[in-house]
Amino acid sequence: MTVPRPHREDVFIAVAGLLGGLLLWSLGLYSQGNHALLPPWVTLVPLGALAVLELLRRTMPRTALNAGTAAVVMDPFTPGSIVSLLMFADIVYAAVVYGTPASARRIPVTTGMITLAVTIGFLAWWRDPAALLIGLVTGLVSYGPATTGAIVRNHREAAEAARLRAEQTALLAEMDRAQAVVAERARMARELHDMVANHLSAIAIHSTAALSLDDAATTRQALTVIRENSVEGLAEMRRLIGLLRDSSGDPEPAAAPTLAGLDALVEQARANGASSGLTFMLHETRDAGARLPAPVELAAYRIVQESLTNAIKHADEGEVLVEVSAGGGRSLLVTVTSAFGRRPGPRAPGSGAGLVGMQERVALLDGTFEAGPAASPGQGAGKIWRVRAELPVPDDKEPSA
Repeated sequence: MTVPRPHREDVFIAVAGLLGGLLLWSLGLYSQGNHALLPPWVTLVPLGALAVLELLRRTMPRTALNAGTAAVVMDPFTPGSIVSLLMFADIVYAAVVYGTPASARRIPVTTGMITLAVTIGFLAWWRDPAALLIGLVTGLVSYGPATTGAIVRNHREAAEAARLRAEQTALLAEMDRAQAVVAERARMARELHDMVANHLSAIAIHSTAALSLDDAATTRQALTVIRENSVEGLAEMRRLIGLLRDSSGDPEPAAAPTLAGLDALVEQARANGASSGLTFMLHETRDAGARLPAPVELAAYRIVQESLTNAIKHADEGEVLVEVSAGGGRSLLVTVTSAFGRRPGPRAPGSGAGLVGMQERVALLDGTFEAGPAASPGQGAGKIWRVRAELPVPDDKEPSA
């Protein structure tokens, strides 16, 4: 068995105790005078043993306490040394502070019972109040250090628990901050995609048409659409950059898009998709005077915007129908349908980020979202691509008292 290396402070305590005890012994100063069963030199035996055990007070506290108890029991049969009693008291203290939790709970109780038993025993034996001094000394070198060690240990454990709680709080705060950053980045990505993708898609389609068709009128019309979408896209980018900055220089932030702008949105899509043989229709049956929460209107607007962009990029020739109506209960139902199949001619590439963005917007509002091919409700065997989103509308009315 390898004995752990003693702590530097323990070495200092052991050396100081041994030298102090030797000094008192050389001067003939004993705790019990010269009236003892054993000669004075035997005082050095418990003194040396306790000094050695001080080296183990931190690394092997239980062993030091058990052996120290045997040494201090031997001390009354010698002339005695006050230093031996002090070192034993320190060993009891260390056993509580550095020992196991079970030892820390058991030692104060045990030393208290021993102190009480010694006091009662000597009173019954001597039948003299002076026996109380024996009990007092026993309590000072056993119960007192054990109680002090328990108090110190409790304070240290409380401080460690507080430190761990502070670390956990800091960790949770960092996790919350990281999640907030991720959520904000996702929101910015959705806004950037929804605001700019429509214009860039139109630019890509019309620039491809201008390059592939050798016709001056078609080229001029395509360049006109490209310029309009470039200007509008640049304005949207400037608005987004202004929102991201602490101070954009604007007297007030730009208002978020609402359902009132659907007519303009469909009209813009009609201009951008005319060359692809697409027609756009808006069918709105909801109460136009009813006000909806801003997050619901923004989500509905962006879903329509992205659906129209996808239709311009991928839909076959035919009608693109936008329907906005009141769903079951308090909800807003947005449906966009377009022809679906193999589309000839120039088309813009897609990444799927638009569908992900729409799904995230609906999920944030606890709504339902569907997007995919479906059977056409009309005659024929054609298929349509349908985007359907149901957005719950919270009841903002406060309950009556």
